[in-house]
Amino acid sequence: MDADHGQAAATVFDALGADYERAFAGSAAHHASLHRLLGDLAPHSRILDVGSGTGRPTARTLTEAGHDVLGVDVSPGMVELAARQVPDAAFRCADIRELPLEEGSFDAVCAYFSLLQMSRDDQFRLLRKLGRLLVPGGHLVVATVPLDVEDFDVVFMGHNVRATSFGPEEFTELVTAAGLTVLWEQSTLFTPEYEAAVAEPQLFLHCRRA
Repeated sequence: MDADHGQAAATVFDALGADYERAFAGSAAHHASLHRLLGDLAPHSRILDVGSGTGRPTARTLTEAGHDVLGVDVSPGMVELAARQVPDAAFRCADIRELPLEEGSFDAVCAYFSLLQMSRDDQFRLLRKLGRLLVPGGHLVVATVPLDVEDFDVVFMGHNVRATSFGPEEFTELVTAAGLTVLWEQSTLFTPEYEAAVAEPQLFLHCRRA
């Protein structure tokens, strides 16, 4: 496990705070993914939001639809902000890789762009863990930036970070190898709203526990 991941991610996202939400709030694909998930959920589903950030749009959209949401994020600043903005959800400041959660206790798990500062091995291990947290037939929604990069230096909203990801086919294979069936996918380009931002590829996968 990459012990530096949690500290690095927490430092960056503590600094970004609400600026992150403003930069990415306009993602039509993210909102469309959430509404697609809502169509698959039974009333009052229990949902885990991995890398919950400011709580918007994911936790807010799901709680407003009547679902029970637990958000987990490594950034204390993000958790504090999310708790204020989405009081109907519960939030915990923790590293999801180390957080003990009961297997089969969630109807759905969301992981929107929350794997990118983890090693490739940790991404696979976490996807397997998230699959086990689902009830049989439960839903996993995961989104990533589908580029074949490993421990790559990048400036993200003015902060130096190291990113790791997979190409689209390799990431889909990774999800399948973790015991999940891909039901739907969408590839898109999105340009965040911040200075010097460029269009980035995004991949959204909707999956089900086999």
